[in-house]
Order: sequence, then structure tokens, then C-alpha cells
Amino acid sequence: MAQPHRHLGVDIGLSGLIKWIRYPAVDSETAGLDVVGSVADRYDGAFAHQLLRDCLALLDSPLSGRDVEILWLAGTFREFDLERLGIDGRVWLRRIADVCTDRIRSDDPFFVPAASSAADDKAKEAVAAEVGSVGPALEEATARHAYSPLDGVVPALLLAVDVDPDLAFRLLLRALKGYFVPIGEARYERYLALGDELGLGEDVVDDGDFNVWPDLAD
Repeated sequence: MAQPHRHLGVDIGLSGLIKWIRYPAVDSETAGLDVVGSVADRYDGAFAHQLLRDCLALLDSPLSGRDVEILWLAGTFREFDLERLGIDGRVWLRRIADVCTDRIRSDDPFFVPAASSAADDKAKEAVAAEVGSVGPALEEATARHAYSPLDGVVPALLLAVDVDPDLAFRLLLRALKGYFVPIGEARYERYLALGDELGLGEDVVDDGDFNVWPDLAD
């Protein structure tokens, strides 16, 4: 079944929230939840559906709170730092999910979140291959960053692939953009093609934040 509210002309769901919560930067849980509420309300509340779906997929998964924190920190470049604020990753997802549920129920009081459908094995393989391919460059950029180091990004992404390859792909892109990891044109074109296969709009894959080097062979 096609997912509703996927084509909004912007990045969607959790990856979209991660992008927007950085600008302007917020430095408290209260301020962060204010951003969540604002984002969930976008497009007459349509954004809340995809954001809730992403959160529930991870909450229903075996990923630990730390795994979720790593995925969040990689995409936000630690500019909304759950670790510094002492917020467990799964607790943060639950709070986001509650905000989204409240927003949806303001329009539909009888709304009940639907269970996620099983992930397609072909999609899992394709996204896992891209994570593995860019993994060394991503680990180098994150773990060895001069002032925003972060370990374990690639293993956390691979765990997410088994849960929801669509979400994992979007989180991979957000991590690459957050840490401004250089990619070549061939990889960029593969990302556009894979996004299309996953049913994502081109504006989700390329929102202007990539660091593309035309002479980089990858």
C-alpha cells in the first residue's frame, strides 16, 4: 500500500525534522518540542503522518536508545545534541510521536496509527549496499571530525536498514549532508535513482545540501 503524505515537495518524516531543527539551532528540550510541533503542523498537518510513521518504525524495532541518538546526532551535526541534553533517543522519539498523534487527532479524533508494512528485501539490499559503499568516508568524516566527533554511525544505519530501508536511506543522506561528506557525481546519480525506486521525490534526495565533487570517482 502506498504511504500517504510522501510527496510534499520537501524532505519528509524524521529526516525532514532533523534538517529543520538545525535552523535556527535550538538548545533545550522545550525549544526542540516547539520545533516538532511547528513541523508536524506543516501542510495542514500532513507532515505529522510521515513523521509519526518514521518514529513508530524505530520505536517498534530492536534499535537501542543509543542507536537512535547516533542517527539523530549524525543528521543534526550535534546541533540539537540529545547526548548533551541527557535525552535518551527512544524517549525523544516517543515525545515526537506524541506530538504528531495529537496533531493528527485534532483533525481526526478517532485516528489509530497503522502498523508498518514489511520491508522489501530488494530495497534492503540496495540501501545496505550504498551504506557500505560510502561507509569508510562517512566514518572518517564523523568519528574523526575536529569538533563534532561521533562514533558508530555506519553500524547504526545498517541496523536501521533492516527496520525500514526507506527511512535508513533518508537518514544516510542526512548524515552525509550534516557532515558535508564529499560524494562524486556517479554516487549522486545512484542516490537519485534509488530514491526514485523507493518512491521518493527528487526534492527529498537533493535539497541542495550535498557536497558533490565532479572529479571524485566513487
